[in-house]
Amino acid sequence: MRIALYQPEIAGNVGAILRLGACLNTGVDVIEPTSFTWSEKALARSGMDYAHVVDVRRHADWDAFERQIGGRIVLLTTRGGVRLDSAEFRPDDVLLMGSEGSGVPDSVHARADVQVRIPLAAGMRSLNVAVAAGIALAEALRQTQGWPE
Repeated sequence: MRIALYQPEIAGNVGAILRLGACLNTGVDVIEPTSFTWSEKALARSGMDYAHVVDVRRHADWDAFERQIGGRIVLLTTRGGVRLDSAEFRPDDVLLMGSEGSGVPDSVHARADVQVRIPLAAGMRSLNVAVAAGIALAEALRQTQGWPE
């Protein structure tokens, strides 16, 4: 199981997701470009010292990322798809999170093997990307018995 971030825009969110990955023994893929300069300083506040523990793979672009995918791409999206509580996860899934401002382009949305949405209260648009990653990862790890010992 891995988390992939498509062209993330906010270093603090990336840092929080790196911390999530480190704590739950889940690798993180970063699909560039990012909207910030990749540096320890940019990631330090939310990632703390956890960023050095997680398996981070940076990819120059979508094509580079797609060439190395081993499992299914499970896109977390607000644009429909299967409800999180009805989705079935596999141990080699890659949970793909879109960029904070624009999500993913239609071509990436169409490429995803599964599109999953987290049900929200009426009138609510979306969750913070790091919060959504944590919720989805928790369900995926629960289903696949992937929680760390």
